[in-house]
Amino acid sequence: MVEKLKNDINACLICKDFLPYLPRPIYQFHSNAKIIIIAQAPGQIAHDKGIPFDDLSGDNLRSWLGVTKEQFYNPELFAIMPMGFCFPGKGKSGDLPPRKECAPQWHNKIIAQLDHLELIILVGKYAQDYYLKDNPYKNLTKTVINYHEFLPRFFPLVHPSPLNFRWHGKNKWFKEEIIPVLQNTVANILAL
Repeated sequence: MVEKLKNDINACLICKDFLPYLPRPIYQFHSNAKIIIIAQAPGQIAHDKGIPFDDLSGDNLRSWLGVTKEQFYNPELFAIMPMGFCFPGKGKSGDLPPRKECAPQWHNKIIAQLDHLELIILVGKYAQDYYLKDNPYKNLTKTVINYHEFLPRFFPLVHPSPLNFRWHGKNKWFKEEIIPVLQNTVANILAL
């Protein structure tokens, strides 16, 4: 079932007419995955390499999670599923938003295959808006600071892009208060 789903995703052409390149879905999952990371969409580097988060954003995210690259890229530990599976292209101020076709087409099918799922990490506003539809907090900062209200199922995070240095400068509580809880949560799940 998992292999058939991966083949279907890899063959997906649902938004090919709206992408700057031929579709190249970037994701990772295995039925044993304990944690799923849902982010926005692969960037140019991920598209070129075919590997999610193999850049400075990924280095930051792995540091926040307190895991090695080996652990992070072990699909039996971590599933990685973007809101848009393919690089959406560049806009005036960075990458374009993720394509909206992917999440309704693939997310439930992938999550249904994750028999040991313990935690869904929502990286950035696109993932949070999609999965936290009844969220009383209308912005990312308030959602992240109130992360505990979404546990044990969801853990909302800011995007780990180095371009978010201004946000981190204004919100020192994130690394001081939230990262230790995130690392402890991840360590406990991986130890199961």
